[in-house]
Amino acid sequence: MVKQELIQRSPVRIFEKSIHGGLQAGELGIIASQSGIGKTSVLVQIALDKLLQGKKVIHVSFTQHTDYVLAWYEDIFDEYISKKNLENAAEVKNEVVKNRVLMNFNQDGMTGDQILKSLGAMIVDGGFKAEAIIIDGLDFSRIDRDRIVRTKDFAREQGIEIWYSCTVNGEGSQYDKQNIPLLIKDYLDLIEAVIVLEPRPDHIELSVSKDRDTFNPKAFTLRLDPKTLLILEG
Repeated sequence: MVKQELIQRSPVRIFEKSIHGGLQAGELGIIASQSGIGKTSVLVQIALDKLLQGKKVIHVSFTQHTDYVLAWYEDIFDEYISKKNLENAAEVKNEVVKNRVLMNFNQDGMTGDQILKSLGAMIVDGGFKAEAIIIDGLDFSRIDRDRIVRTKDFAREQGIEIWYSCTVNGEGSQYDKQNIPLLIKDYLDLIEAVIVLEPRPDHIELSVSKDRDTFNPKAFTLRLDPKTLLILEG
């Protein structure tokens, strides 16, 4: 299979269709679930799909070492090429690495503005014109509306889309009646897409809780394989 065919047949196309073509420049999205359900895997698959298209991606991690994130990219890429018999796999992999930057921050050691400044320096001063930023492991219990406002302004100014992971843990119901995490209710109007991962007996379900102004839109068939944590096709 050639790279273009791999892109066209990617299960990420189904994911994008579930939220009207995916995020656009200046928009924010959240993948939410309990710990260990597959948020990082989904984010890496979104990122890898863009990298395969020749787009640049910055992956920001708050909780894991860079080696851990690299392992996700390696494993998912290898799974893709083993299933699809990708031609020129080594060449394609080199292109992916060239278009990806990994950054690791400590939420205790840097303010939101400092992090945005670092990202801006990478994009503008470093000449790395990213089209998407992945932010994994941010503790949303410590985030206020002002920080999200500033991040959205940054996304609009730079013309990028931003995907977050959001860990939802604790006793009792942590979601409202529209399946929106209570953690993000104070700035939900600033978030275009909310996807919730829910474990089932034989798979992990991806539910669209918010797509712009629509809550719980018509469901698509979106699942994760519980073993590989890859988005399943169809």
